[in-house]
Amino acid sequence: MNTAIQAALDHAVQTLQQQGVLPSDWTNTSHLTRTKDRSHGDFASNIAMIGSKVAGMKPRDLAEKILAALPEVADISKAEIAGPGFINFFLNADQRFAVLDQIQAQKEQYGRSQANAAKKIQVEFVSANPTSSLHVGHGRGAAYGMTVANLLEATGATVDREYYVNDAGRQMDILATSTYLRYLELTGQTLVFPKNAYQGDYVKEIAQTIIDQDSDAHVRPVADIYKDVPEDVQYAEELDAEGNKVVLSGDKEKHIDGLIANSQQQLGKGYRVFHQAALHAILDDIKDDLADFGVTFDEWFSEASLTEKIDEALATLDQRGYLYEKEGNIWFKSTEFGDEKDRVVKRRNGQTTYFASDIAYHLNKLQRGYTDLIDIWGSDHHGYISRVKAAIDAMGYDSKKLTVLLVQFVSLWRGGEMVQMSSRSGQFVTLRDLRKEVGNDAARFYYVMRKSEQHIDFDLDLAVSQSKDNAVYYIQYAHARVNSIVNRAKEKGIAFDVASARQVANLLTLDAETEILAKLAAYPEIVIRAANVCEPHQIGNYLKDLAALFHGWYAQDGVKFVDEANIPLSQARLLLSINVQQVLRNGLELLGVSAPETM
Repeated sequence: MNTAIQAALDHAVQTLQQQGVLPSDWTNTSHLTRTKDRSHGDFASNIAMIGSKVAGMKPRDLAEKILAALPEVADISKAEIAGPGFINFFLNADQRFAVLDQIQAQKEQYGRSQANAAKKIQVEFVSANPTSSLHVGHGRGAAYGMTVANLLEATGATVDREYYVNDAGRQMDILATSTYLRYLELTGQTLVFPKNAYQGDYVKEIAQTIIDQDSDAHVRPVADIYKDVPEDVQYAEELDAEGNKVVLSGDKEKHIDGLIANSQQQLGKGYRVFHQAALHAILDDIKDDLADFGVTFDEWFSEASLTEKIDEALATLDQRGYLYEKEGNIWFKSTEFGDEKDRVVKRRNGQTTYFASDIAYHLNKLQRGYTDLIDIWGSDHHGYISRVKAAIDAMGYDSKKLTVLLVQFVSLWRGGEMVQMSSRSGQFVTLRDLRKEVGNDAARFYYVMRKSEQHIDFDLDLAVSQSKDNAVYYIQYAHARVNSIVNRAKEKGIAFDVASARQVANLLTLDAETEILAKLAAYPEIVIRAANVCEPHQIGNYLKDLAALFHGWYAQDGVKFVDEANIPLSQARLLLSINVQQVLRNGLELLGVSAPETM
């Protein structure tokens, strides 16, 4: 319906432009929205207030001219001016029930559209280093990214979901060396485990699998592994005034780097055994964890595969005059594109940087022909945005194709107190731990119920409570309640029939019923809006509102859903109920949340 009204407004604008009331080059940027107050009609437009300045008249005066030029719109009973210049549109009674026909015809497709059919979009999300299990922060990125992709697909876009596997670089070397050192310990060697190595028990488990396979074939003298390695950091037992450990001596970064170099030299090709065992063990764990969470990917893209693409990207930047050498390092002139400083892409030792890999990865994405790229990163990567966009522009592409969405961290609360998120060994509360405690549905729902850039305080007690304060329970209960109503009708001998019920839909005259009809009709617009701004919480808020309207209607004094004395009204209310259920189910599916039949 809003499409027909918008077309009528566009026609009125063209008429007023021909009359000279509005400039011929004026572009209509007004909004047509559903009203919150039913006394103000069904739709409201701010077009008169947007165009009043260029027309040189008061908004209400322009609104009168727009109404005079407005062609007749089928199913609109009247249009009137309100407030400072809004134009309100009122649907006739029959049109309000048309949404019931639309939902019944489209079922699970209701709310889906082709609004973004021309777009081919890649959404890259999670992309956590495969060095440990996913923690609760990664879980938010997973839920958010998957739901954004779902929304874009629901509006017709072709969407590829991608996980960028950081299987190259220093962190993987730290993990591989940590695994090797645990291997040495488990084969009876004595050593002091580095403070900057990966400490978790999972490293020992990976090392044990290598022992089970190769026995002690990779054992080398510990003295050779630690030979000429800089001292590990030494801390004082007391903390400073800010609660930080006091460094006495040593350097944990140089210490672990020395161990990596010696392990690689001593093991030769055998080093890859530890690198690959650690990589595959943890990556498989991540894949299983995400799959159980309902998060899947079309592509697991390997950073290690980018070697040739890095050379191509740097050659392109060099040919375009955006690289220079200084003190043996190769620098990218990112300041020419608004970055705060230039960035090193190749070190004097010939090794390329993480940033060089990022450049190559985005070149690869752009060459795959996507119309839009969406990267979902942790909020601590904010500083990377400007440099990546700079590199895209420097290579001759349009950085406007790239949208970076930042996801803030999550705090867990239980019993009114914040949960300690990590142990002294640095192991965070895992996504698996959270899912085990509150379930997938609550995790998926509450992870996306705020804008991605806003911090989340995740109330564990609330997430498992069976009350109206628990939004996901309240929504699912509304869905299940419809089933109980339909079953009760069957028990009373009321044979529900959609076609028959539609003929008596005009019996739905209560304010609550009118509000629900309007809410159902608004759903497709909400899906498009949420998709276009990548805000899944708009769907969650819509579902909360729809569930609240339904529960309020159900609990209203004098309202009977199953009334043997008034079967026509029962049929009408059953029809409205099953349409509410369908829309709740459609919305929950986009969020990755189940729609239970009973609760």
